[in-house]
Amino acid sequence: MVKKNILIPALVMWCFIVIYDLALSNNLFCQETDGLEFTLDLNSPTVPLTSLFRPSIDLSGRGFHRENTWPQGLASPEALDAWQKDIGFNGVFRVQYNLWEIEQLSKDPKAQEKLLINHENIFRKITEAGGIIILDIFGTPAGLGQTLDQKSPPWDFKAFKELIKGHIRNLSCNKRYNVWYEVWSAPDLDDFFLGRKQEYFSLYRAVAEAAMELSAESKIYIPVGGPAVSWWFQNLDSNTIVNPEGSLIYELIKFCYRSQLPLDFISWHAYSTDPKTEKDTTVYKKSGIALVREWLSYFGFDKETRLIIDEWNYDTNANILPERDERSYIAASYVPARIKNMYNAGINYQLYFSLEDFQENKENVSRNTGIFSFDSRASDYKGSPKSTYNVFRMLSKLGNNLLSGFKSSDDFVDLIATKTQDGAAVLIYNYIDPEIVRSYLSRNIAALNGAERKTLLNLISSGKLEKIMLRELDLSKMRMSKRLKTLLKKAQEIKERAVKLKSAARNVNLAFKNFKGTYIYQRYAVDRSCSENCAFSPAEEKELDFSSPLKEALKLEPYSVNMIILTKKPAEPKKEAEAPVIPEQPASPPAGK
Repeated sequence: MVKKNILIPALVMWCFIVIYDLALSNNLFCQETDGLEFTLDLNSPTVPLTSLFRPSIDLSGRGFHRENTWPQGLASPEALDAWQKDIGFNGVFRVQYNLWEIEQLSKDPKAQEKLLINHENIFRKITEAGGIIILDIFGTPAGLGQTLDQKSPPWDFKAFKELIKGHIRNLSCNKRYNVWYEVWSAPDLDDFFLGRKQEYFSLYRAVAEAAMELSAESKIYIPVGGPAVSWWFQNLDSNTIVNPEGSLIYELIKFCYRSQLPLDFISWHAYSTDPKTEKDTTVYKKSGIALVREWLSYFGFDKETRLIIDEWNYDTNANILPERDERSYIAASYVPARIKNMYNAGINYQLYFSLEDFQENKENVSRNTGIFSFDSRASDYKGSPKSTYNVFRMLSKLGNNLLSGFKSSDDFVDLIATKTQDGAAVLIYNYIDPEIVRSYLSRNIAALNGAERKTLLNLISSGKLEKIMLRELDLSKMRMSKRLKTLLKKAQEIKERAVKLKSAARNVNLAFKNFKGTYIYQRYAVDRSCSENCAFSPAEEKELDFSSPLKEALKLEPYSVNMIILTKKPAEPKKEAEAPVIPEQPASPPAGK
């Protein structure tokens, strides 16, 4: 499905979007030092690296292909082949399954069959690699919708159920692909769904009942979930975080409880520049994730039901961003920062959006969200991986065990450290949120009362907030509550520190502990030196002898990612003992002499 920008308007974002953990303010104002130091202890306790860290992505792209039997919302075969070759399909992958598009070819059975085969070729590769397919079901077929529009809800939900049941039977029961069925995408937005809340629930019921019946018949587990809303707190009535219990997620949990329907996973989108988006605090003094899990528990579902961020990317409320193109190293450095914070917040799976950019589609929407760009004017394939792609390649090289105990006190530099079979793999990043003031105020908005939120909104709309941040207005002389003044004063300090660090490299010392012998040291880098078609090869390679304590000094440029892989050097094979040299005996003299 071609995605238009799904972020809520800027003013609403300022006041109602995501509220973050107040602990941030405690960490931001620690004493600045010349550098940072991390100790990599090979004997540190470990926990299994979760699937959240696996390279996972929505396989969408283009939005239009000249060949009508290739799924129009799927990335090009060339981009898919590159991913399979370089990274593989053992993660989680979302595929848009457009029922309208499939049924449009019903008058040409051979073309329809080829379209389905093209879908299934991808499903087969993912299943064989041990990956998971999140199949996003959408697009009401012509004649089945209340209006002639794929965004319309069906007028006959029984017929819709039988239609989807046929697809599930083929994919899950007959072909045994590892498919999880997601009901629609962004149903809270008119650009994607024209129905009402009850009509969405009827859609969900049709898919869930079809899966339940087939599961009972075949004894195969067939997961169903949703609602894939544009933010976890959104509803079809433009709900805000101030009223989280009005969200479609809460309503869906309650609906499934009352209707005795399965809810195997909950999904939503979350586009932002803030790496700590998932660490919001609601008016209930709990994070959104903690609140969702309490809702699940209250209505009798497993509290550990899988929570999935099924669409996310670096986003500032625009379809085309230089940070996702000629400056894609910025989005690249955002990737590990966001994933690390998702892990800390308790998210189970994440899917980056998307594999390829969007251009030349019927909806006339261009978005450079892809990790591959392409030239739509070229008759043959002409595409390039952005620097973001190399970060996903780095993630694929992490070890299977996460070294615990790493908790950076810095808000911009952090690392993901793993133990491999023969050493360690560490990913270190330096990301500074360009919208850090907005993010900071958003995460702390719950601490304000209604009058204070109104004052803050007025400051934003009048342009005074920007002047306060630049210290062009004296905050101490302005009429507002002490609490709001304190918040804005800290925002000033945060902005000034971020501005300083956006133009200065950070010195990092990486100390090593409990490494013995000699290791091969390889360092890969993503930074401003390359944004597209970047080689994936070590920027530095050497041997490290750990017969004495060692430290490696790193210089982390702003918006950069470094990966260090340490591989134990195999011991030199012992030379076989040489046989002793026996002196040659002189020949015996001839007889008679």
